[in-house]
Amino acid sequence: MSDQTVTLTTAQAIIRYLAAQYIMIDGVKTRLCGGGFGIFGHGNVTCLGEALYDHQGALPLYRGQNEQGMGFAAAAYAKAHLRRRFMFCTASAGPGTTNLLTSAALAHANRLPLLMLCGDTFLTRLPDPVLQQLEHFGNPTVGVNDAFKSVSRYWDRITHPAQIIQSLPAALNTMLDPADCGPAFIGLPQDVQGWTYDYPLGFFKEQVHRIRRQPPDEAEVAEAASLLSSAKRPMIIAGGGVQYSGAVAELTALAEATGIPVVETIAGRANMRDDHPLNIGPIGVTGSDSANTIAEAADVILAVGTRLQDFTTGSWTAFARDARIIGLNVGRHDAAKHLSTTVVGDAKLGLTALTTALGSDAAPADWTATAQAERKAWQAYVAENTRIGNGPASYAQAIGAVNAACGPRDRIVAAAGGLPAEVTANWRTLDIGTVDVEFGFSCMGYEIAGGWGARIAQSEAEPDADTIVFTGDGSYLLMNSDIYSSVLTQKKLIILVLDNGGFAVINKLQNNTGNESFNNLLSDAPTIPEAFAVDFAAHAKSMGAAAETVDNPAGLADAFARAKASDKTYVIAMKVDAYDGWTDKGHTWWEVGTPHISDHATVRAAHAEIESTRARQRKGL
Repeated sequence: MSDQTVTLTTAQAIIRYLAAQYIMIDGVKTRLCGGGFGIFGHGNVTCLGEALYDHQGALPLYRGQNEQGMGFAAAAYAKAHLRRRFMFCTASAGPGTTNLLTSAALAHANRLPLLMLCGDTFLTRLPDPVLQQLEHFGNPTVGVNDAFKSVSRYWDRITHPAQIIQSLPAALNTMLDPADCGPAFIGLPQDVQGWTYDYPLGFFKEQVHRIRRQPPDEAEVAEAASLLSSAKRPMIIAGGGVQYSGAVAELTALAEATGIPVVETIAGRANMRDDHPLNIGPIGVTGSDSANTIAEAADVILAVGTRLQDFTTGSWTAFARDARIIGLNVGRHDAAKHLSTTVVGDAKLGLTALTTALGSDAAPADWTATAQAERKAWQAYVAENTRIGNGPASYAQAIGAVNAACGPRDRIVAAAGGLPAEVTANWRTLDIGTVDVEFGFSCMGYEIAGGWGARIAQSEAEPDADTIVFTGDGSYLLMNSDIYSSVLTQKKLIILVLDNGGFAVINKLQNNTGNESFNNLLSDAPTIPEAFAVDFAAHAKSMGAAAETVDNPAGLADAFARAKASDKTYVIAMKVDAYDGWTDKGHTWWEVGTPHISDHATVRAAHAEIESTRARQRKGL
């Protein structure tokens, strides 16, 4: 080593660089990378593994059971830290890496930072073809890692050790950029990982990062404020970007100063507490009658920090066709959707600027009162819908039992299937930023793995709170091995397994479109001669968790108290009805593809009914 350079392998330099990166969070300097998740194999064990061994204190490496689960855990970790910290995932060349594809897609859809350091084929090609290598006869430069180009915000393959001097800062800057945030993929050929280079010492100097806040353009703010001032029935849609910007207080201040009612997206759940008088409820396909009723009547809609996906917009039928939309978003792509009046910039700065520009202007009092009356009616519905004893055992009753017994800072995690809709509609937010419903990519298997990642983050910031996972039997069977991870790493989860005998929410969609039940519920699968129930409690116990099965929501409430008192991961299994007990209100129209012709009269009738409401679909102004 000279005075100006240090000789390191590519892998050693990558890990040393990551260990030197910090971020300021609320005035406290914190390591930017919280560590990583890793499964070693061909392509990452000999070189990257050697480098990580020497940095165990700075960058703890969590051993996952499946690479897809590792990616989910890293995404949930980043979400819990409001995108201000991230974790890396390292996977072996070939199948280990391709297992991360779904995780990368989830992180991309949800705009979450995730760094993937993945093995790649030998750059020299001297040993080709090697184990776990796909050969493309006409283009030897193509490999399975190229598949990540469509699900990464930043993609690179390192072909020389010096390249990381440019690539690593570029990857980090992408992950930290509010507008471009998403996963970064770096392919690491097995031979290049071990090659050396004389790196400048300055590359490893401690660096403190800050998240950029882009101020909105004054002219855009003025135009948006003028539009809001003229509104007779204004409404605010609060998305996940409100929390990532740290703009909850500014959102609340604008609403309170103007009396404009606020509705929340799925990602924006827990922007406001349930008891705030201007929180009118969740909007959209999985929303509330209160939010959807005012959305249909609103003439000006301020959409803050949301990408306006179809579950929010009811496939663009949730709003009046002549309603004007203002898109306040740090990403111009999201701000400009559906010919919106754009305010491109940071939500915190943008909301403050709009509050100032609006001055004493306020929404008509009768409009605000109407919205609040709708909200009270919806709260009464939820109270009855979640009441234990209201019909057969249901998701809603289980949610109500947990909601009544959990702590205000406990974090709720749910994902694909029927539970995202049921949690979104029925959960009463007890505190800000405590709900993670992964519905950006609607990804089965996120629940338990994501809960593990969220718990790692929570144990760093709020160790006395619990992470509570709602999962169905379908998602549990798809990916449950991180119960074992949580036990091994002593990151306690409380997991509610609500068993409805298969993929019941898709069966519900099947039935609602005129189709017969087919291959979704175990009892309706033609290749299953005799279905039987899984003993989820016994299975969880085999992985070291405490577990029990309860017969009804009342028993679940008692079991939840035992889970809270436990010092390790606790699984509670309960059967719910596959057909009855669904939340039957609060839904907007949702576009699904249905057969235009069919031999089945029920399918033809359902298609005609669905198409009859298409006239409401917004096509722009």
